Amino acid sequence: MAIETYGRDAEVLNFAASGFRDFTRIAASDPVMWRDIFLNNREALLEMLQRFSEDAQAMARAVRWGDAAYIEDRVERGRKIRRSLIELKQA
Repeated sequence: MAIETYGRDAEVLNFAASGFRDFTRIAASDPVMWRDIFLNNREALLEMLQRFSEDAQAMARAVRWGDAAYIEDRVERGRKIRRSLIELKQA
């Protein structure tokens, strides 16, 4: 099946692994529903997006400067969170 992609979208799909489908499940949902969820949770969403942006910038700095300890710490933290979610049967 052909996938219609443009610019960076096509580049992302070239590197996407099988888990990418699960990661993008919101895209399969009703856009109006998600619009309403985003707008009704505006403040919380904006706060989380700010935190995400700060974390992404910190990771970019770590990669740029070769801060292996920071990168390893963040991956380990994510691993522990995932393990907890599995134990709670939320993943």
